[in-house]
Amino acid sequence: MASTREEAYAACLATLRTTDLDRYLACLLVPEEKRGALAALYAFSAELARIRDLIREPLPGEVRLQYWRDLIEGRPHGDSQSNPIAAGIIRAITDHRLPRAALAAMTEARIFDLYDDPMPDRNAFEGYAGETSAALIQLGAMILDPENATGVSEPAGHAGIAQLVAGCLLLLPIHMRRGQVFIPGDILSAVGLDAAGFLKGEDRQRIGAALAAFIGYGRDHLAKARAQRPAITGGTKLAFLTAALAEPVFNRAEKAGFTLLEKSIQPSQLSRQWRLWRASGKRVF
Repeated sequence: MASTREEAYAACLATLRTTDLDRYLACLLVPEEKRGALAALYAFSAELARIRDLIREPLPGEVRLQYWRDLIEGRPHGDSQSNPIAAGIIRAITDHRLPRAALAAMTEARIFDLYDDPMPDRNAFEGYAGETSAALIQLGAMILDPENATGVSEPAGHAGIAQLVAGCLLLLPIHMRRGQVFIPGDILSAVGLDAAGFLKGEDRQRIGAALAAFIGYGRDHLAKARAQRPAITGGTKLAFLTAALAEPVFNRAEKAGFTLLEKSIQPSQLSRQWRLWRASGKRVF
């Protein structure tokens, strides 16, 4: 049972090493007194993200998400202390005054993951990013440097979109097997495709054009986030560490082209560790 703050946070950090290695490594680069709460936040997010992998039908997934939403909103099912991630995120909320509404919205956004509905357009994609990857950056900033966290909303929004694009590119082979399409519908339609045509994988030219446009979309938001670096002050820059991993994914995706549909383009762990370490210094992503 994770009954104390230290036990709960330590359990979250240990879990994160398995569920999200990059954010586990990022946690090791932040001040020790902030590490546990940040690990709890990241472990909570990783737990939501992996629900699709744990279920065969959407309804059990919705039940799991409802468990987390009820917990965040103060209606826990049973003893939350027996679940280390539940205990950790509640501690982090209390210790750092994290907004429950943002965390509840994160659970709600993840309902999309459970179904195979295509992403309608860029507005929907950016809304999803705002409640998941971008929210994670903003909440992390609140833990790391609450005094300066209010100033990172805009760069967090753009960095979150860029990270989501990179994540979708990495997961593309898995999404294809599932029949999921995260590439916004308006990007597909601009090259003469729809979700069904993309999943068929037959029109290599149009699919290649759609992938190139999607990568460009991610690069554009990464550039906008970088343009806002002056707003990222104090300890808040450490909330952006994993944004440093987006650009190498874009580079590898461009080289892979159509083969993105079939093979992983994940950079090596050593490369990712080096980029995280570099980003923890003076240079922000």
